[in-house]
Amino acid sequence: MSSLIEIRNVNLQYGPRVVINNVSVHIATGEFFVIIGPNGAGKTTLLKSLAGLQPLTAGDILVRQRSVGDYTRKELARCLALVPQHINAEFPFTVAETVLMGRYPHLGLFAVERKRDLELSEQAMEFTEVSHLATRRLGQLSGGERQRVIIARAICQQSEILLLDEPTASLDPAHQLRIMDLMERLRQQEKITIVMVSHDLNLASAYADRMMLLKDGAVAKTGTPRQVLTREHLTRSYGCNLIVDQNPLSGTPRVSLVSEKAVTSLENGE
Repeated sequence: MSSLIEIRNVNLQYGPRVVINNVSVHIATGEFFVIIGPNGAGKTTLLKSLAGLQPLTAGDILVRQRSVGDYTRKELARCLALVPQHINAEFPFTVAETVLMGRYPHLGLFAVERKRDLELSEQAMEFTEVSHLATRRLGQLSGGERQRVIIARAICQQSEILLLDEPTASLDPAHQLRIMDLMERLRQQEKITIVMVSHDLNLASAYADRMMLLKDGAVAKTGTPRQVLTREHLTRSYGCNLIVDQNPLSGTPRVSLVSEKAVTSLENGE
C-alpha cells in the first residue's frame, strides 16, 4: 500500500511546553491506524494537526504528498473528515440537516444542495442506520445514535480519510462494537483510510492494522498490535500493573489491568 499521509518530524509547543516532540510516521492508503497513549500524551493534538486545525511549531504533515498547510479549508475537507470526541447535543438541526452539512466542501458558489447531494446524504444515513431518525434533532438522540449521525456526516463528505477522536468514549460495549464494526465496514467497502485516537487498548487491538503509542508527546512504539501492545511497552508508558495475553478467538493481544487489590490478594495467597 502507498503512503497517503506522512507526518514528518512534527513538533508542537504551547509556550515553553512541548506537546508533540519530533513525531514521524507514514500511514498507508486503506489502513486502519490507531493512536494510543496515556492522558496528556498528545494524541488529540496530533489528530487536530492532521486535520489542519492546529498549527505546527516545526515539521510538516503531508496528505497525498502535499502539505496540509497548503490546502484551502474546502480542499482539505474534500480529502479528510473529522469526527470529534465531543458533540454538542443542543446543535439545533435535525439528523437529515446535520448529515447534509457534509456536502458543504463540494457545493458551488451559492451553496445550494443538488439532487446528487441529497442522494449521498440519504445513502450515508442508510449506511450508518440512522435513516429512521432523519427528522429528529440531535438533542433527542442517545450518545450512540449521535455518534453514528456525525459519522454519517463525515461519510457524506466523501473524503478518503476519516479522522476519529475517541469515537467510542462513554458508549456501552454493544454500541462500541457497533461503531467499530461500522468503521471496519466503511474501510472495506468504501476503501477509506481511518486514523483513530483511542484509550481502549482492546478495541484498538481488535481493529487496527497498525498503531502508534505516544508518551509525553513522543513516539514510544509504532507497529502492529502484536508489536506495540506488549507488557514492556505498556507498563513503561502507562505506569500501571497489567497483563498482556491473547484473545482466545482472534489471537490479538488482550490487555487486562491488575488492581492493587489483586496484587495484595496474590501476595497473601488468597
